[in-house]
Order: sequence, then C-alpha cells, then structure tokens
Amino acid sequence: MPRVARPGLGYALTLAAAAFFAINGTVSILALQAGIEPTRLTALRCTGAALVLVLALAVVSPRRLRITWRELPFLAVFGIVGVALTQFLYYVAIGRMPVGIALVFEMTAPVFIALYVWLVRREKVRSRLWAALLLSLSGLVLVAQVWQGGGSLDPLGVTAALVAALCLASYYLLGERGSVTRDPVTLTTWSFVAAAVFWSVVAPWWEFDPGVLSERVPVSIGSLELPLGVLIAWVVVGGAIVPFWLSISALSHFAPTTAGLVATVEPVFASIVAWLWLEQVLTGWQIAGGLVVLTGIALAQTARAEPVPTTLPETPAALAS
Repeated sequence: MPRVARPGLGYALTLAAAAFFAINGTVSILALQAGIEPTRLTALRCTGAALVLVLALAVVSPRRLRITWRELPFLAVFGIVGVALTQFLYYVAIGRMPVGIALVFEMTAPVFIALYVWLVRREKVRSRLWAALLLSLSGLVLVAQVWQGGGSLDPLGVTAALVAALCLASYYLLGERGSVTRDPVTLTTWSFVAAAVFWSVVAPWWEFDPGVLSERVPVSIGSLELPLGVLIAWVVVGGAIVPFWLSISALSHFAPTTAGLVATVEPVFASIVAWLWLEQVLTGWQIAGGLVVLTGIALAQTARAEPVPTTLPETPAALAS
C-alpha cells in the first residue's frame, strides 16, 4: 500500500528535528567548554554517526551499502567538504559567539546556492533572489552591529560561520548530483563515513585518551555534573542520528523546499535554548537582524525556478531522491 502524505506530520517531524539540533548546539558548547577541541568533537560526532548508520543499513538493507570505485572521489569530496568541514567550522563558530547568531550566518547557504546557480550554471532564478540577498546582507549588518565595531562578535567566529555556509551550500549542490543515483539514506551514510575517515587522518582516534570521557563536567543546571561521555553520546545520537531520521521521514510528507522553510526556526529554537540554559542573551538589534536574515533565507529557498532540495543546516540528509 502506498504511503499517504500527511503534511501535518511532516511539519511536526521537521520542527522536532530542528529542536534536537538546537539542543545539540548548547550541548556542544558545554563539551567545548569542558576542553574538547572542535576537531575532536567533530571527529567523534562523525565517527559515531557513521558507525550507527552503517550498522543500521547492514542489518536492514546491506545491498544499499554497495559502492563502486567511480563513486569514491565524489563521496570523498561530499563527505569532507559537506560534512566534516561544515560541522567543524560550526563548532569553531559556536565556541566564539552565541549559537543562534552562528546559525543565522551559517543558514545563509541557500542565498549562496541561488547566486551560484545563476552565475555559474546560468539557471533561471526568480527576481526575489535580489530581495533575498538584500535582506540577508542587511540582517547580517544588524546581527554584527557593525556601527559598534562588530559588537561582541568574534571575527574568527564570524569567518568560520560564513565559510561553514559555503561548505553547506556545497553539500546541498553536491547532494543534488549524488541523489540522482543514490537514495538520501545511503548517500548520507557514506558522507559520514568519508568524514570519519578524514578525521581519522587529521585527528587520529588512537591519539585520543578515552579516559577524559569519564571526567565529570558542570552542565549549567544548578550543581549538576555529568560525565563528558554523556555529552558526547548526545552529540552523536541526539545531535545527529535522531534528527537525521526525523528529517528524512519528513521528506515523505511534503516537498524539500517546504521543509527548508520550516527549518529556518532552528536559530530561533537554538537562541531560546541557549538563553534558558546558558544565559546567552542577544541584543534587540541582533534579534531583529536575525529575523531579517531568516526572511531573506525564506525567499532564497524559493528563488530557483526548480526548488533546491534543502532542509536543515545541520541535517545529514537534506537530499531528495
């Protein structure tokens, strides 16, 4: 029996995925504050997610794990640029500025995508692209509070977030190509495998002391302390695997572009979580600027004549088959 599309369920799944990613931002900040380097945290997240996804496919549908030698170069670039570097740069950014602001910068990826397909691919784009670009740039000026010399924003953090947006745009564009021959789940699985292999070279796992995972760290909830390993487990499971399956499930109920528009609530969720949990307070100008940027992103999502299949900025499966 064919599956019946239920848009209401699609909205709920996408919002749930955004909530998990938002919580993961704060949990990741706590792990970074505990002394885990961005490279190591990214390596643990990618490796953990890759192991679980490969194991799940090996049990459910092992044939889908088959790849050819011709696919390896593409999967390597896709995993390294789209997954490994995007996540690493995101961690660098949230380690230096509020997580909600970092996400606002990173989520400008759809604007870069629309510009790329217009300038490079010569695809037809709707006139709303210019409104999207103007709104995004204006909003970022407000977020950065440039009249105050950048306000509290760290230059390296801003740079990392913007480069992350470019890497994320590459992820989406490469994903369009890869999804022609592979389904979203297997494509995402191999992208995480490629990212895990990359980090095993850059930050070898055998140089990591697993003993640090038993160290208890404060989690900013009264005097509560948890083993660092608990935070890392959340980053892998609650910050990657669970929202991945939620977002993939949502794509069977409505269009990817719709999912992308709904997913723009993630910076809002992330800011609320960071405010309640870590007391990260944004200024009125930053909040206003963030809303302006999100409006621009929403326009950019629909600027292409053929909508780009994007969902969540951190989603490891933002690809429609």
